Amino acid sequence: MAQGFTLWFTGLSGAGKTTLTEALLPELRARGVNIEVLDGDEVRTNLSKGLGFSKEDRDTNIRRIGYVARLLSRNGVGVIAAAISPYREIRDEVRASIEGEGVKFVEVFVHASLDTLVSRDVKGLYKKAIAGEIKQFTGVSDPYEEPLAPEVRVSSDNETVAESAAKIIAKLEALNLVAPLSAKAGGAQ
Repeated sequence: MAQGFTLWFTGLSGAGKTTLTEALLPELRARGVNIEVLDGDEVRTNLSKGLGFSKEDRDTNIRRIGYVARLLSRNGVGVIAAAISPYREIRDEVRASIEGEGVKFVEVFVHASLDTLVSRDVKGLYKKAIAGEIKQFTGVSDPYEEPLAPEVRVSSDNETVAESAAKIIAKLEALNLVAPLSAKAGGAQ
Protein backbone atom coordinates (compact mmCIF):
# COMPACT_ATOMS: atom_id res chain seq x y z
CA MET A 1 0.00 0.00 0.00
CA ALA A 2 1.21 3.52 -0.79
CA GLN A 3 2.35 5.70 2.07
CA GLY A 4 -0.18 8.33 3.07
CA PHE A 5 0.66 11.76 4.45
CA THR A 6 -1.06 14.98 5.40
CA LEU A 7 0.12 18.23 3.86
CA TRP A 8 -1.46 20.90 6.08
CA PHE A 9 -1.62 24.40 4.58
CA THR A 10 -2.20 27.19 7.06
CA GLY A 11 -2.30 30.92 6.40
CA LEU A 12 -4.63 33.86 6.23
CA SER A 13 -7.51 34.21 3.80
CA GLY A 14 -6.15 35.08 0.36
CA ALA A 15 -2.58 33.95 1.10
CA GLY A 16 -2.66 31.35 -1.68
CA LYS A 17 -3.54 28.03 -0.04
CA THR A 18 -6.09 27.05 -2.69
CA THR A 19 -3.92 28.31 -5.55
CA LEU A 20 -0.99 26.22 -4.32
CA THR A 21 -3.25 23.21 -3.89
CA GLU A 22 -4.38 23.49 -7.51
CA ALA A 23 -0.75 23.76 -8.67
CA LEU A 24 0.35 20.72 -6.65
CA LEU A 25 -2.44 18.33 -7.63
CA PRO A 26 -1.23 17.48 -11.16
CA GLU A 27 2.38 17.28 -9.94
CA LEU A 28 1.49 14.83 -7.17
CA ARG A 29 -0.74 12.76 -9.44
CA ALA A 30 2.09 12.56 -12.00
CA ARG A 31 4.18 10.99 -9.23
CA GLY A 32 1.53 8.36 -8.57
CA VAL A 33 0.14 9.86 -5.35
CA ASN A 34 -3.49 9.06 -4.60
CA ILE A 35 -4.40 12.56 -3.41
CA GLU A 36 -7.47 14.13 -1.81
CA VAL A 37 -8.10 17.76 -0.94
CA LEU A 38 -9.87 19.02 2.15
CA ASP A 39 -10.47 22.69 1.41
CA GLY A 40 -11.52 24.77 4.39
CA ASP A 41 -14.34 26.56 2.54
CA GLU A 42 -15.75 23.31 1.13
CA VAL A 43 -15.59 21.56 4.50
CA ARG A 44 -17.41 24.49 6.13
CA THR A 45 -20.15 24.20 3.51
CA ASN A 46 -20.57 20.44 3.85
CA LEU A 47 -19.05 18.78 6.92
CA SER A 48 -19.16 21.79 9.23
CA LYS A 49 -22.37 23.48 8.09
CA GLY A 50 -23.90 25.54 10.87
CA LEU A 51 -20.65 26.35 12.64
CA GLY A 52 -19.93 30.00 13.26
CA PHE A 53 -16.62 31.77 13.74
CA SER A 54 -16.19 31.66 17.50
CA LYS A 55 -12.95 30.10 18.71
CA GLU A 56 -14.85 26.96 19.74
CA ASP A 57 -16.50 26.63 16.30
CA ARG A 58 -13.21 27.25 14.49
CA ASP A 59 -11.53 24.59 16.64
CA THR A 60 -14.36 22.13 15.90
CA ASN A 61 -14.00 22.78 12.17
CA ILE A 62 -10.23 22.14 12.26
CA ARG A 63 -10.69 19.00 14.35
CA ARG A 64 -13.17 17.69 11.75
CA ILE A 65 -10.75 18.38 8.91
CA GLY A 66 -7.99 16.72 10.93
CA TYR A 67 -10.14 13.66 11.61
CA VAL A 68 -10.90 13.11 7.93
CA ALA A 69 -7.25 13.77 7.00
CA ARG A 70 -6.15 11.18 9.58
CA LEU A 71 -8.56 8.55 8.25
CA LEU A 72 -7.50 9.09 4.66
CA SER A 73 -3.76 9.37 5.23
CA ARG A 74 -3.54 6.30 7.47
CA ASN A 75 -5.08 4.38 4.56
CA GLY A 76 -2.39 5.37 2.10
CA VAL A 77 -3.92 8.56 0.71
CA GLY A 78 -2.00 11.81 0.39
CA VAL A 79 -4.13 14.59 1.84
CA ILE A 80 -3.88 18.32 1.29
CA ALA A 81 -5.77 20.17 4.01
CA ALA A 82 -6.05 23.84 3.09
CA ALA A 83 -7.66 25.80 5.90
CA ILE A 84 -6.80 29.02 7.69
CA SER A 85 -6.52 27.03 10.97
CA PRO A 86 -5.67 30.13 13.00
CA TYR A 87 -4.86 28.55 16.36
CA ARG A 88 -1.52 26.86 16.93
CA GLU A 89 -2.78 24.62 19.75
CA ILE A 90 -5.41 22.97 17.53
CA ARG A 91 -2.95 22.56 14.63
CA ASP A 92 -0.58 20.86 17.07
CA GLU A 93 -3.41 18.67 18.35
CA VAL A 94 -4.27 17.59 14.79
CA ARG A 95 -0.58 16.94 14.05
CA ALA A 96 -0.31 14.71 17.14
CA SER A 97 -3.42 12.71 16.21
CA ILE A 98 -2.19 12.13 12.64
CA GLU A 99 1.38 11.34 13.64
CA GLY A 100 -0.05 9.05 16.33
CA GLU A 101 -1.23 6.87 13.45
CA GLY A 102 2.34 6.66 12.16
CA VAL A 103 1.57 9.09 9.33
CA LYS A 104 3.73 12.07 8.37
CA PHE A 105 2.23 15.52 8.93
CA VAL A 106 3.86 18.31 6.92
CA GLU A 107 2.87 21.83 7.93
CA VAL A 108 3.12 24.46 5.20
CA PHE A 109 2.81 28.09 6.28
CA VAL A 110 1.54 30.15 3.35
CA HIS A 111 2.48 33.71 4.24
CA ALA A 112 1.56 37.04 2.67
CA SER A 113 1.63 40.52 4.14
CA LEU A 114 -1.62 42.20 5.14
CA ASP A 115 -1.08 44.81 2.39
CA THR A 116 -0.84 42.02 -0.19
CA LEU A 117 -3.95 40.31 1.18
CA VAL A 118 -5.94 43.54 1.05
CA SER A 119 -4.83 44.15 -2.54
CA ARG A 120 -5.91 40.60 -3.58
CA ASP A 121 -9.27 40.75 -1.82
CA VAL A 122 -11.85 41.09 -4.59
CA LYS A 123 -14.75 40.86 -2.10
CA GLY A 124 -13.41 43.70 0.04
CA LEU A 125 -13.63 41.64 3.23
CA TYR A 126 -10.29 42.84 4.62
CA LYS A 127 -11.24 46.49 4.11
CA LYS A 128 -14.56 45.89 5.88
CA ALA A 129 -12.80 44.07 8.73
CA ILE A 130 -10.21 46.84 9.10
CA ALA A 131 -13.06 49.38 9.20
CA GLY A 132 -14.73 47.34 11.97
CA GLU A 133 -17.67 46.26 9.79
CA ILE A 134 -16.84 42.55 10.08
CA LYS A 135 -16.21 41.09 13.53
CA GLN A 136 -14.02 38.06 14.27
CA PHE A 137 -12.07 38.33 11.00
CA THR A 138 -8.89 36.28 11.26
CA GLY A 139 -5.74 38.36 10.99
CA VAL A 140 -7.55 41.64 11.62
CA SER A 141 -9.95 41.48 14.58
CA ASP A 142 -9.35 37.82 15.47
CA PRO A 143 -5.92 36.29 16.06
CA TYR A 144 -3.86 34.22 13.67
CA GLU A 145 -1.02 32.36 15.38
CA GLU A 146 1.77 31.71 12.91
CA PRO A 147 3.44 28.30 13.06
CA LEU A 148 6.64 28.31 15.09
CA ALA A 149 8.45 25.64 13.05
CA PRO A 150 6.59 24.66 9.89
CA GLU A 151 8.28 22.10 7.66
CA VAL A 152 7.83 24.54 4.75
CA ARG A 153 7.28 28.29 4.67
CA VAL A 154 6.27 29.92 1.41
CA SER A 155 5.84 33.63 0.84
CA SER A 156 3.21 34.25 -1.77
CA ASP A 157 3.93 37.96 -1.97
CA ASN A 158 7.47 37.43 -3.29
CA GLU A 159 7.52 33.87 -4.69
CA THR A 160 5.74 32.63 -7.78
CA VAL A 161 3.27 29.79 -7.41
CA ALA A 162 5.76 27.54 -9.25
CA GLU A 163 8.57 28.49 -6.83
CA SER A 164 6.40 27.81 -3.79
CA ALA A 165 5.13 24.51 -5.22
CA ALA A 166 8.73 23.45 -5.97
CA LYS A 167 9.71 24.09 -2.31
CA ILE A 168 6.85 21.89 -1.13
CA ILE A 169 7.65 19.09 -3.58
CA ALA A 170 11.33 19.23 -2.57
CA LYS A 171 10.34 18.79 1.09
CA LEU A 172 8.05 15.86 0.24
CA GLU A 173 10.91 14.25 -1.71
CA ALA A 174 13.36 14.88 1.17
CA LEU A 175 10.93 13.14 3.54
CA ASN A 176 10.58 10.23 1.08
CA LEU A 177 6.84 10.85 0.79
CA VAL A 178 6.96 11.26 -2.99
CA ALA A 179 9.40 9.89 -5.52
CA PRO A 180 11.37 12.23 -7.74
CA LEU A 181 9.55 12.59 -11.04
CA SER A 182 12.42 11.01 -12.98
CA ALA A 183 12.33 7.93 -10.70
CA LYS A 184 8.57 7.58 -11.21
CA ALA A 185 8.99 7.82 -14.98
CA GLY A 186 11.54 5.01 -14.94
CA GLY A 187 14.55 7.31 -14.96
CA ALA A 188 13.80 9.06 -18.27
CA GLN A 189 12.07 12.35 -18.84
